[in-house]
Amino acid sequence: MEEKSFEDAMKRLEKIVSDLETGDLPLEKSLEIFEEGMRLVRFCSKKLDEAEQKVNILIKDSEGRYVEKPFEPEDNGKEEE
Repeated sequence: MEEKSFEDAMKRLEKIVSDLETGDLPLEKSLEIFEEGMRLVRFCSKKLDEAEQKVNILIKDSEGRYVEKPFEPEDNGKEEE
C-alpha cells in the first residue's frame, strides 16, 4: 500500500472538517469520518515531527565557517512552568 503524502492527508482532513461542520451527516457517518480524521491528525503530526528532526540550521561560527546546528523551535512566547 502506497503511503499517503502529508499534503494529501491535509486535504482529506480539511474535507472531513468541512463535512462535520455542516452537521448534515448521520451520526454513524460522522463518527466514522471523525475517527478517520483523528488518524490523519496523528499521521500529519508524525510527519511534522519527522521533518522537524531533519531540519538543520546553518550558522556561522566565531571563525566565519558555516556549521550545522540541530533545529530548535522557538517557544513563541510560551514559558515552561
